[in-house]
Amino acid sequence: MIKEKTPEWYAEMCHPENKYRIDIVKDNIFTLEGLQAGLPYGGSSGNWGDSGGMWTEQHGTPTGADITYYAGYDNTFYRLKIELPVEKMKDLVKRNYAFREIKGKTVKEYVYEGDSDLSFIQDSDAPYKSYHRFLSIVFGFAPKGMVVVWANYGLTVIEIGRYQAEIITNKEELQDAKNKYLKIWRFSPKRFDDLAKDFFVPDANCELWDTYRIRYNWRPVFISENPQFKIFEVDTEYYNAEKDQMLRPWLLENKMKERALPQVMQFFWETGKNEKFEGRIFFNQKELFERFKNISGDNEMQIKIAEDNRSIEVFLNNQILKVDSIRIYPNDYKVYNESYK
Repeated sequence: MIKEKTPEWYAEMCHPENKYRIDIVKDNIFTLEGLQAGLPYGGSSGNWGDSGGMWTEQHGTPTGADITYYAGYDNTFYRLKIELPVEKMKDLVKRNYAFREIKGKTVKEYVYEGDSDLSFIQDSDAPYKSYHRFLSIVFGFAPKGMVVVWANYGLTVIEIGRYQAEIITNKEELQDAKNKYLKIWRFSPKRFDDLAKDFFVPDANCELWDTYRIRYNWRPVFISENPQFKIFEVDTEYYNAEKDQMLRPWLLENKMKERALPQVMQFFWETGKNEKFEGRIFFNQKELFERFKNISGDNEMQIKIAEDNRSIEVFLNNQILKVDSIRIYPNDYKVYNESYK
């Protein structure tokens, strides 16, 4: 009987903007195996969905958390006590998501640990990972106690859930949290009060980041009048901080599904041996959310690439969609199984 390997991962803390940074007072991440796990020392960092750094590796299957933190932007101590979906977490920690093709073989969107196709490198026989394991669990702290948790696999990031931290009002618990905070940061009570005034954000709210989480039924469709057109890879970063990567063959299946709205889309295509390109679309937040707000059912976002590969237009349900920027670059470094030879 093969003993399953204990999951290894990092814990991250992030915020949507620097003015909404939070500081940890007490933390405990519960695991299915009963192993002790926790967050990095200090406070949140980076951007929404990505702290920008990782610290000591943790072990076990995360199943919940009990976190006390201080939010300087509203001078409030919060407590987050949550249970994560156990069966979902047991599955997520075992997944390995593809980030490049397997040479001469069909790549899958994700596989489980122990799969025989976990090595590949382009134009070489040396082994190289084609799949990223579960890298980290990310806690995102938005204003007013909103907390979002993601599973991070590198180019793939999946939202686990949205949770609500509660304001600590019990006098003893509140005093205990404040005393611990002052001790950790070596602040005097006066210094604490002065900083609370300096960092206070009067209009702090979480509405924007809740809006980012709204999902719609839609799919991207890549179109070209060039008969040699082949699309190979699509990498999308969404406003809700999720990410995904589509490669062949599931890219060609092009399934309609619930997705958040895209912030940046990067894609690679070819129309011949020496005609290899990379495209990037930077979406206009106001235009995109306004257009989707008034539609329902199944929707298509058409990305129309000119026959000569020199321009791109974006449509939503066959109506032009204004975006912030579109860029096209030569692709001199990506090679795919079905590339033109």
